[in-house]
Parts: sequence; structure tokens; C-alpha cells
Amino acid sequence: MAEIRPINGIRYNSKKVKYLSEVICPPYDIISPQQQGELYARSPYNFVRVEYGQETPSDSLSGNRYTRAEHFLEQWLKDDILAIDQCAAIYVHDHYFMHRGNEVKRRGIIVRVRLEEWHKMIVRPHEGTLTGPKSDRIALIRALKANTSPILSMFEDKGGAIRQVLARATSDKPLARVHRLEGERHDLWAVTKPEESTAIVSALRDEPVYIADGHHRYESALVYQREQAALDPGAGLDAAFNFVMMELIDFADPGLLILPPHRLLRGLNVSRLAELKSSLSAFFETETLAHAGEHTWNKLDKWQSEDWKRLVIFGLEGDDFLLLTLKDFETAARFMPNFHTDIYKKLDVSMVDHIILEEMLGVKHEGDAGIAFNYDREDSVKKVQSGEFQLAFIIKAVRPETIKAISDASDRMPRKSTYFYPKLPSGLVVNRLA
Repeated sequence: MAEIRPINGIRYNSKKVKYLSEVICPPYDIISPQQQGELYARSPYNFVRVEYGQETPSDSLSGNRYTRAEHFLEQWLKDDILAIDQCAAIYVHDHYFMHRGNEVKRRGIIVRVRLEEWHKMIVRPHEGTLTGPKSDRIALIRALKANTSPILSMFEDKGGAIRQVLARATSDKPLARVHRLEGERHDLWAVTKPEESTAIVSALRDEPVYIADGHHRYESALVYQREQAALDPGAGLDAAFNFVMMELIDFADPGLLILPPHRLLRGLNVSRLAELKSSLSAFFETETLAHAGEHTWNKLDKWQSEDWKRLVIFGLEGDDFLLLTLKDFETAARFMPNFHTDIYKKLDVSMVDHIILEEMLGVKHEGDAGIAFNYDREDSVKKVQSGEFQLAFIIKAVRPETIKAISDASDRMPRKSTYFYPKLPSGLVVNRLA
């Protein structure tokens, strides 16, 4: 099904750039204005200038952050700050990060994947997209004719064939290394031996890939592909614009960490909160649990894991958690779009978004200033205790197999259902499309 190929990657030249930690950057969607300025100051060659450049008051159609990104990319190639690997490779990326006091390793392979329309079910999404971020990425691809960061996707390594190849390929010293960058580090190898590349490509030939993070970038790449095919009908199937750069992670990788986006609410009047208590009782059995530190979180983990029907709210019962257990699934399902599968309707985020936020509180998921998302449950509770927010909905993490199941069913989760942690960096490997 999925067709993957090696990449002649564009990478920072180690003879010109001593420390990769000074030049790679986060992906565009998590760079704040403050961080953007800090990255600019870190190095004149920091990749933020390409990935997510600063805007200026004098920007115009002929001079803007996209044209400047193109200038930086081309100039750095001319100055040999960036160099194109002459030998096509499948890159192995070990991403080390801290979670709850422990160092975790996530291993991926950076490759080119042939672009396929969604309906073919070769590349499978799990979330919807918004117009704004997509238009930004389309503009950048048009300017650069390149993928600046890989789309994070997942695959099944049936039989462990790929895992064995990667173990052999990473036995030598890494090709590139980021020793420490904001609590993370990176090792990069290049698989160039034909027999090893062929083994990886063959193992994935009959498998679909599942997008974890990067739906906007994938859809932007599809738009660019259609545009280029229309401009050059004779380009052929091997044209670079027919592929997109991805980092593929095995579903079974122990470092595949998915954080739940907890919902935070504010701006509700007192009467609305009082009504919510009575409205909840129509759908849920309720009980309370006193908030008493780590011991309480362990109890909540166990309680939520025992039954998918269980939800947790903080803020309606003082310093106690309000525990909700759905009474009747069929009744609840009527308040969700009927074209969705039961897998979708049984998700925490679906029940919270459709039944409680939309139906009971009249809060829309997108564009409502009263809703925010937080990936740290302890911090979510603290924000309610401080008065910054009124309610916190503590969401269970979605398991990789649930994402696979909903994607296989051609369904999509509500937006902000998953957060694959940590994000992949930009600038480690760049894929040229022309």
C-alpha cells in the first residue's frame, strides 16, 4: 500500500555549524512570538527563519516571511551552511525526552512517502483540519519547494523486521547528534546500504501509514502536488512533488507518548454552573473524590481505566473531583453527529465536547474564547484552584490502537483529541521537492 523511498536530505553542514542545538527549532505550530525572537537571537542560521519567520509591518505580496524563508534557504545552500546528502538515505532518528522524571526514547525513520488522496485509505488520518494553518503551510511549500519538517506518522512493524534492520543500522556512531536542547536530545543515522533500505521498503509495502501529527502539512502537500501536476502534466510519477517527508514510528514503540488535551473553561455565569449540576444528573451517575495529591491521581487513573463511560470534572465541587459515569450510551449517542462510529462516540473528548460543552453549556469547540486546552492535568487543576478557569475536564489519554481503529473505520476524532509528545524538530532533515 504505502510507497516509501529514501531521501537526499538537506542537513546542516557540521563543518560550518558546530552545535545543532543552536540551529534546529520546534515546528511552526508551537512557536510563540517570544520563542520566535529567542530563536532568532540564538544563531543567524537558526531554522526558525525558514520554518516560521517573523512578519514585519512592511510585508507585501512581493516581500514577506515566505519570500524571506526562500532567500534564507537558498543562501544557506549557496554558503554551504546547509548541504544536500549525495547518497539517498532512510534516516533513523532517536528522540530522547523527559516525562514524569524519566528519560524516554522514541525511534522513527525519516523517509519520503508517496502522496495519496484520503479515500484510497493508504495514508489514514485521525483528526480534522482547519483552514488557517493549512493556508500558511501551502504558502510556505510554494515558496520553498521543500518540506521543512517531517509529518509524524505510525506504522505496524509486523514480525519486527524493520526493528531488526534499525538495530543493525544504529550500531555505529550517529551521523549527527544534538546533545541537549530544552530537555531533549537527538541522534541521527543514515541507512544507505541497498539491502537494508530494501528490507525497510519491502516491509512497509503492504501496510498503510497513520498520520499522528501533521494533518495540515499533509493536506497542504496534496494541494501543492495537484498544482504542480497541473503545471507539468508530463512530470511523471517519480516527480519529487508526488512525495512528502514523514517520520514513521512503530505503533509498538515504547516511546510513542500521547498526551490527553484536558479541557479548561471560564466565562460561565453562576446560574449556568448551577444548571450544569442538574443537567449532568440526567446523563450520568455522580460521586465525588477528595483531591489529596498523588494518591488521588492514582485512584483516578484506576477508576477511569476500568470503564470507558467514566469522566472527571474539577471545579463543580470545591476541591473535590466530580466523577461521572454515563447511564445509557444510546441516549448519549443521539447528541452526537450520527455519521460518526461508535468508536468516536465512546471517546472522552466526544462525550465532553458534544454532550457537556455543546449541549449543556452552549460552548463551541472552535473559536470560543472561554475554552482552552492543557496537556498537564495537575496544572489544569491548579488553574481552576487559582481562579483563572472555572472548570477542568480531565481526559484519558487515547491509546495508539484506538487511533488505528478510528482511522481504519474512515472516521476522525474531534480536534484536540491527541497530543503526540514531544513534537518533532524542524531543520534536522529537509526534503527538496524540486
